[in-house]
Amino acid sequence: MNALVRVDEALGFVLAEVNPLPVETVAVADARGRVLCEAVQAAVDLPPFDSSAMDGFAVRSGDTPGRLVLTGASAAGSPFPGAVGPGQAVEISTGAVVPAGADAVVPIERVNVVGEAVDAEGVSPGEHVRPRGGDVRSGAVVAAAGTRLGAWAVGAAAAVGVAEVRVARRPRVAVIATGSELREPGAALREGEIYESNTHLLRALLEQAGAQVDVLGSVADDEQSTRAALERGLEADVLVTSGGVSVGRHDLVRATLASLGGEEVFWRVAVKPGKPVSFGVRGSTLVFGLPGNPVSALVGFELFVRPAVLALQGASRPGPDWHTGSLGAAVRRDRERDQLLRARVVDGERGPVLEPVSGQESHMIVRAAGADALAFVERGDGEQQAGSAVRYLAPT
Repeated sequence: MNALVRVDEALGFVLAEVNPLPVETVAVADARGRVLCEAVQAAVDLPPFDSSAMDGFAVRSGDTPGRLVLTGASAAGSPFPGAVGPGQAVEISTGAVVPAGADAVVPIERVNVVGEAVDAEGVSPGEHVRPRGGDVRSGAVVAAAGTRLGAWAVGAAAAVGVAEVRVARRPRVAVIATGSELREPGAALREGEIYESNTHLLRALLEQAGAQVDVLGSVADDEQSTRAALERGLEADVLVTSGGVSVGRHDLVRATLASLGGEEVFWRVAVKPGKPVSFGVRGSTLVFGLPGNPVSALVGFELFVRPAVLALQGASRPGPDWHTGSLGAAVRRDRERDQLLRARVVDGERGPVLEPVSGQESHMIVRAAGADALAFVERGDGEQQAGSAVRYLAPT
């Protein structure tokens, strides 16, 4: 398949090859970033009892305003053992059980203590009381299957008594950079050499997407080194390479993959930057060949690799996660390819505004680091005008 593939078509081809990974059980404390394979249900009502929203005094609302006799205290974890009778009040702390008989709490700021009694202002039934099950009822779904658990969801699961959750196994992803000119950061550079940055970029992106990453390093542009590296990488759930997928005589990745039994699904996508991206499979392993230019690799990752990694984990919405804003400046369209422009997001009167940064060449990773969005400009003739609606990605 050598014709340029549209972005949406290419993503469809990728997701069609994804088979969700096996399920495992993990402690809820270790579940941040994992994708649920089974819904989380509340094990208890939350709150599990009527509780006070304030420090103050539990009362019968019908007795207020008025002077009430103090009969005891209810603290968090130490409830008052009796009931509140007519003309009585119980001192209570935030989160403590509201005693039987009481139906409201008078905040401490609204009473005067007079010996063993309080003069309380008036309150209505239910005032400053958190009712049992007011947040969620036992058995209700707290997080649906396919949800990627953030910190809030982890806290919610723990709050309703869930100790373990069923999640997909984390994808094992191997990362390889190709290029005889590549050297590790910190090494002395000779003429014609550059520092290798793509594996560092891709590792950070993959780990943020929930993957276990094995960086196999960089390999020289020769058949033996390329073959040995790909053979190792093909043992993973996903293999991501950077470089070596264009048409030069040193671009060996696609041919080597084919010699190892790989099946290429597509090569070259109608996107700028990132056209040479390839995707294939070998057995159950997904193989992404990203271009060597760092920004092209970033674009290919966000459009295709991240959705695949999330889909492997069973995410109900693997992405890409598009947002909507408006262009801050006119942009010339490309007739044949959609463009993803590096941009900064600024606040506008009607929502986010995407301001393209200077220097859009695909090798300019430092310029890209000054941006916080990729603005999607559809292919076509002429310009897309400033102020027009535009979709964008916000890589992290």
